[in-house]
Amino acid sequence: MTATSHTTTTDRLLAAVQDGVEVYDLGRRLFFGMPQSPNHPAFLLTLPRRHGDMVRADGGSAANDLLVMGTHVGTHVDALAHVSQDGRLHGGADAAAAGAGGRYVELGAHTIAPMVRRGVLLDVPAALGQEFSPAGYEITPDDLDATVARQGTPVGAGDVALIRTGWGRHFDDPDRTRYVGHDSGVPGVGADGARWLADRRVHAAGADTIAFERLAPGAGHSALPAHRILLVEHGIYLIEAMDLDGIAAAGVHEFTFVMAPLPLFGATGSPVRPLAVVSRG
Repeated sequence: MTATSHTTTTDRLLAAVQDGVEVYDLGRRLFFGMPQSPNHPAFLLTLPRRHGDMVRADGGSAANDLLVMGTHVGTHVDALAHVSQDGRLHGGADAAAAGAGGRYVELGAHTIAPMVRRGVLLDVPAALGQEFSPAGYEITPDDLDATVARQGTPVGAGDVALIRTGWGRHFDDPDRTRYVGHDSGVPGVGADGARWLADRRVHAAGADTIAFERLAPGAGHSALPAHRILLVEHGIYLIEAMDLDGIAAAGVHEFTFVMAPLPLFGATGSPVRPLAVVSRG
């Protein structure tokens, strides 16, 4: 009887990982009192059981937690069910009817597939010779074109485009209202910048701000045209409150983007911990 020869072929992606990769964490730490949109339930973590509250006969002990939070707090992704326009969701579904039963079955967070895609960091202030974008500044298509040209990183269909404004430096400010930016305004794209992204057919877009798009001084979340254009009209996911300063400081503008939303059935969003992965070679 002749023995069968088995040849092991290493997957190319696995081989690249085994050769060594650098991972940039693009998510924010979740903590009580962190800045957040006033429109969503706050983050709360408590310990119903601490070590020593109950001790087993062998001396072992275990702690547990109770977590309460909205799905749009900290770094998170918006599901397509999050925003409606004139009573309609993406694809034309009746928004009121879609929420029957207390969950969005068709366009909820559970429908967002895990993402392993080409990611592009658009470091707008660096391209414009700034440390950060001014409060309330609207990033224009010309700004985005200038950023792409400077970096040599065109944005294409299926990509995840991440827009750095530099506003993320306020996330850990002791004054939690500063990052929210209601009075000052917050930089970001407006309707024209959203159409720029939609024209390139990106799969998802993210930013280091609380609402992804530009907020006018004193206006807060009263008008969100980029949400309408991207989520409702084009089915493009939005990722908000990202940490983009570390990867920008490293000068990394193109990478493998990895993100897996929680499969929260019928939810309008999900907490996420997105990663940017590059080879060390």
